Parts: sequence; C-alpha cells; structure tokens
Amino acid sequence: MKILDQYILSRFLYNFFSSFFILIVIFIFQGIWLFIDDLAGKGLGIVIIGKFLFYFIPTLVDKVLPLTVLLSSILTFGTFAENYEFAAMKSSGISLQRGMRSLIIYVSFLGVVTFFFANNVIPKSEQKIFNLRRNIAKVKPAAAITEGVFSDFEGTGEGMNIKVDKKYGEQDRFLDKVIIHKKTKQSVNNTVIKSKSGELISSEASDIIQLVLKEGNYYEELKPKSSKEKKKHPFAKASFEKYTINIDISELNDQDFEEDGNITTDKMKNVGRLLKDIDSLKINNLEKVEAFSKNIVTRMGAFPAPKKKDTNNLKELQEIKPPVDEALKEPTKEKNVVKNDSIKNIDVFLDGLQEWQRLQVLNNAKSSVSSILTTVTAKKDELEKRFKFYNSHILSLHKKYALAFSCIILFFVGAPLGAIIRKGGLGLPMVVAILLFLTYYFIGVFANNYAKEGNIHPALGAWLSTLIMLPLGISLTKRATADKGLIGFGHIIDGIKNLFKKKEK
Repeated sequence: MKILDQYILSRFLYNFFSSFFILIVIFIFQGIWLFIDDLAGKGLGIVIIGKFLFYFIPTLVDKVLPLTVLLSSILTFGTFAENYEFAAMKSSGISLQRGMRSLIIYVSFLGVVTFFFANNVIPKSEQKIFNLRRNIAKVKPAAAITEGVFSDFEGTGEGMNIKVDKKYGEQDRFLDKVIIHKKTKQSVNNTVIKSKSGELISSEASDIIQLVLKEGNYYEELKPKSSKEKKKHPFAKASFEKYTINIDISELNDQDFEEDGNITTDKMKNVGRLLKDIDSLKINNLEKVEAFSKNIVTRMGAFPAPKKKDTNNLKELQEIKPPVDEALKEPTKEKNVVKNDSIKNIDVFLDGLQEWQRLQVLNNAKSSVSSILTTVTAKKDELEKRFKFYNSHILSLHKKYALAFSCIILFFVGAPLGAIIRKGGLGLPMVVAILLFLTYYFIGVFANNYAKEGNIHPALGAWLSTLIMLPLGISLTKRATADKGLIGFGHIIDGIKNLFKKKEK
C-alpha cells in the first residue's frame, strides 16, 4: 500500500472508530429509555442489566453503522479540503476517485462484514433480549410488579392487573396491601380482590407461580342472561383468611438466561430461515384464502360448480353401438319441452308469495347475509395479520442486504460532500451528517410501515431509502470531481443573462 493510501485510510479509521464509539453510547442511552419499564425499580441485579445492555448493543448496528460511515467520510474529506491537502493531491495529478480507492476497498469489505453480522449476530441478540425480558416474570416474579402502580401480567394467560404498596423480603416475595383486577376475555375488569398482605411462591422448575393472599375480600360482578336480572346488577362478595391464586406462565419461554429460546419473530431469523418461512407462509396464506372462498361460495349457494361430463371413450361407445331393427323400433314420443323460467327478477319472485312467506324469505336472507358479512369481517382481520406477518419476513430479508449496501452508498454521499463543504471538525459536518441521516432514516421508517401494511412491496420498503441516496451520491461525486459547489446556479444565471441580451437587441 502506498504512503498516500495509508495516510487516507488511517485518518478515516480514526474518525470511523471515534464516531462509532460516540454514537453507540448515545444510542445505548436512547435504548435504555425505551426499556426503562423493564429495568427500573424491579430489583434486577447488575449482572442481568449488564447482559441486557450487552445483548442490546448489536441491535443498534443498523442505525449506528450507516451514520458512522456518513459522518466519518464527511469528517475525513472535509478536513482534507479545509487544510488544502485535497488541493495538493489534485495538483499532483491525484483525482478524487484515486484518493478514495483505499477507502472504497475498505467500505466494500465493511459492507460484506455488515451483512454477515446482520445475518448471524443481530438475530441472536434479538433472541437473547426476547428471552431475557420474557423470563423476568418466571425467574424473579416480583420484578414484574412495580410498587404503587397497576402492573399487567401480560402473556400469562390469566389476564390480571396487580398493585402493591410495598415489596420486601428475599427477592421481594412478600407484598403489602394487594389489589388485583381480573380481566374477562373482553378485557373487562369484573373481579376485584383486596388483601392486607401476600406472598409470591415460584420455582424455576415449575410453570406455576402461586400468589398467596391473606386477610382480604373478594368482589365479583355477575352477568345474568336475562335483561331483568341485569338491571339488578347482581354481584358476589366473600371474605377470606387465605386465598391462593395459581398463575400459569407456560406461555412464556421456559429457557434460562443463557439458553436459546424458540425463534418466533422475523428479527430473530437469518437469511436461510427467512427464505424457508417466506415460502411456507405464502403457501399457507393462499390455502387459507382459497379454503375460505370455497366456504363462502358454498354458504351463499351461488355460483354452483357445473358438473363435468365424463367424456372418456364416448366416441368409441357410439361407434360400437349395436344396430337396431327398424321394425322393432317403438314409435318416438314427443319429448317434454322445458319452458323458460318465468321468474325474471327477485321482485317478480316476491310478488308471487304470500305476505308471511315474503317476510320469512326476507328475514332469512337478511340473517344469512349478516352472518356471512360477520364471518368475512372476522376473516379479513385474520388474513390481514397473516399477510402483515408475511410482509415483515420479506422486509427483514431485504433489510439485511440493504444495510450492507447502505454503508457503501452513504460513503459515496459523505466523501464528496466533505470535499465540497471544505469543513472539518464536529461542527458543520456533524449537522450535515445528522440531517442526511435523519432523511435517510425517516424515509426508511415510513417505507417499512407502508410495506408491512401491504401498501408497497416489502422489497421496495427495505430498499427505498438506499435507492434515494444512490442518485445523490452519484451527483455529489460528479460535482466534487469537477470542483463544483454543492448547489450550482451558474447555468441558470447565464441563461437569464442571455435572455435579456436577446431582448435588448
């Protein structure tokens, strides 16, 4: 490697790693605020919190790495241009592309490493974070309860909110002044339990957490079927000295903090698993739609499938048909002529019925249509969720490739931009880099949301922000090579001057 290439690469690497370290710290603190409810005030040990942060750092690469490449390239070439080092290179016959050669090789290698990182490391980190958060309620059930507020036991299958005034004792297992709201399937709180104290009993080997309540009262609103009984607002009330609630947490992952759980979301899958699941999801969704369509057509009774005639060997049977003696032939009878249906439309059909028959037909039709519409609406929501899940898999697959190419494309945006603005340091380059990255990031967020909803193709949603930056990088590289400014209005001004000269003549 030549001395110039070594110098340019060393300056870029210094800016790259320093920017990466600063940005990763900023994004870590931003991520802590997102998971503050899972960590703060729950008595978690420093080891568990440290593991959480360690697993969380790789998931930030898709945000930090493109911004790092953009910022470090602007800083490097901005400093070169500000210190006239870039002008000295040009005077020696070294073009911008020649100066970028070593960095192009490095950024290309970085893109390949980024793809393998996104394909192998990030899914494992997402899986570890998922298991860590979901196992808190099992390994340390008191951590899922916050003092002074109602805590939701989400995912336990019980559907309840718990509020305690104080937790104390070993692993905060003892509770003071417990209030529990039990939920119905419609998420309605119809049961309230109050007790002076309580105790949480759990075991890592069991899927049941026992909540033992002492000295309390039980209130439940009853829901009678008759409307007259509903007006009375019946309820049940009881007092107890000891009441035990078994909370089933078998739906939670039963893995330890260091064990791998089952892959459940698209973010936890690599390319091979995504390709396999995309094919199976597509086939499954099409089968669901086809089966539901046949079911609706059958229920409606419309569009009956025509019966297919068996034409096998029909011509051969006709050819070998035995001859019939004309004398033995019976006289032909006139065939019954089928008359056309006299019912031309539904109004004619209804007019031919009696009033009670007409009402019965209309009521039956109305109830049938209402039932079918209800079924279609419910199935529509289910299919939308299925196709949204399918789209998210395609989106995750293409985002792994788009992340690798974004590092390369953003380098070709930042390097010529730094040479054009001719400013180093963390002032103007930082502002320009943040503005460009926010544009890139928000376009990606909106495109991802549209892709998940099915408004645009998921592949386009993953690549849209990168594709928008591609022509910008090409344009900036051309302008920096030709020593033009960031925005050139010279040709516009010259055209206006020429226009006025023609009018004067």
